[in-house]
Amino acid sequence: MANRILIVDDAAFMRMMIRDILTKNGFEVVGEAQDGAQAVEKFKELQPDLVTMDITMPEMDGIAALKEIKQLDPNAKVIMCSAMGQQAMVIDAIQAGAKDFIVKPFQSDRVIEAINKTLGL
Repeated sequence: MANRILIVDDAAFMRMMIRDILTKNGFEVVGEAQDGAQAVEKFKELQPDLVTMDITMPEMDGIAALKEIKQLDPNAKVIMCSAMGQQAMVIDAIQAGAKDFIVKPFQSDRVIEAINKTLGL
């Protein structure tokens, strides 16, 4: 069974890039969200195996969404995505329970490596 992944990013282009990388590598993208509030709702609805979460988004940022998801499911697997130069935010994300982080612009092999490692594949 393919691992089910939720993609969260406020930029449609970034969601499309991640979706492309994942589907080419045999993962099932079960949903997409464009802000943290949507991410929490979709997580409840879809119960994905893993979430890729942008940090900087409108409405609710990725770290706030991560904290809410972790309250819903302490075992949730979330990989944060950030642009260069957001090291402090990455540290906050890891402390909040993120399993890993990937830096934009995405390198497809790094994305797959992070996902495989997080899912224990």
